[in-house]
Amino acid sequence: MRSYHISKHNSFYAIGLSYKKADAEVRGKFSLDVPAIDLIMAKAKVLGIDGLLVISTCNRTELYGFAQHPYQLIKLLCDQTLGTVEEFQDVAYVYKNHDAISHLFRVGTGLDSQILGDFEIISQIKQGFFRAKKHDMANPFMERLCNAVIQASKRIKTETELSSGATSVAFASVKYILDNVPNISEKNILLFGTGKIGRNTCENLIKHSNNSHITLINRTREKAEDIAGKFHLTVKDYGDLQTEIRKTDILVVATGAQLPTVSKALIYTKKPLLILDLSVPKNVSDDVLDLENISLVHLDQLSQITDDTLSKRKEYVPKAEAIIEKVKKDFLKWLETRKFAPVINALKEKLKTMKEEEIDFHSKKISDFNQDQAEIISERIIQKITKQFANHLKSSEVDTEDSLELIQKVFQLEIDSK
Repeated sequence: MRSYHISKHNSFYAIGLSYKKADAEVRGKFSLDVPAIDLIMAKAKVLGIDGLLVISTCNRTELYGFAQHPYQLIKLLCDQTLGTVEEFQDVAYVYKNHDAISHLFRVGTGLDSQILGDFEIISQIKQGFFRAKKHDMANPFMERLCNAVIQASKRIKTETELSSGATSVAFASVKYILDNVPNISEKNILLFGTGKIGRNTCENLIKHSNNSHITLINRTREKAEDIAGKFHLTVKDYGDLQTEIRKTDILVVATGAQLPTVSKALIYTKKPLLILDLSVPKNVSDDVLDLENISLVHLDQLSQITDDTLSKRKEYVPKAEAIIEKVKKDFLKWLETRKFAPVINALKEKLKTMKEEEIDFHSKKISDFNQDQAEIISERIIQKITKQFANHLKSSEVDTEDSLELIQKVFQLEIDSK
């Protein structure tokens, strides 16, 4: 993409893995927490990688950026995770330039999600861009692209019903509980972990189960109290986890740890216990299944749950794709203007130099010369001239390369090349 004058690198890449080829265990090896993403950003900057966006959710881990070769991005990911390059290559995908752009549009609008129409992924993209900006890794291309994806997502939510029904892991988990646990309003529910998925699950439980026996536990008690206060729920200390598990009928684990936080050593119960693990990597050890009366459901199983709105939601996919194409077309139109931006900027500078020379000449020659008015009029003329040239170059009937060459020759412009 050198001709677009956005990065010193020729190509924009998207590298990653998702639920399509990587199961929860493999995805867990490549998952990234915020400190790991910050390290990737810092190392990428040293390597000269430009415009980097990092996304890590329960369903996927992806890096988008300008690089000499996609292996630079792959190695960055593998160096900060438990996964190897060989493991990554077994399940990975690599997209380049326009294909990478199209992929981000499908991801951000929920068309590539494990649950069709997933409305939580766009917030992950927003957070990823925020971190990129924090590390000075958000170039104009990445900012424009992320804003375009956000715009497409908003339009799809407004103009279609793609995101109606069970379109999040949080909702799917609550639906599973409602479908499989009788007398849910009388059951004791323990929610361990109050991150975004935990919060959303809690809200959905309260909304759909009419259950007032919900207890929250989080490593940081204050975070649990913030949520509990809204709904008048019980909060217990992290040290009470084992005791509370013994009392509960349903345990929902939504912690963000890199290793299991719940194992059979924590569980002493003689009554049936349903455990839902909403974490990637897995935060519930498989050894809990050695115990009697334990049922364990992991996120991947929940993500396969369909509801009666799925077939209806699928009907809106063509309309969603049409919206994406329209927004993407506008983005690509902007991208094309980047080809001639350096020439237009150089032309503007050349005209300003001419203006300054003429104003200086006339100010010495004319006694009552009004320099302020001359400045205003000259600037307006420069704006109109450069706009005229820009509109000419945007025309589909124009050979842009020939026109750019002619403008450079006529005005003797010197263009800085990256």
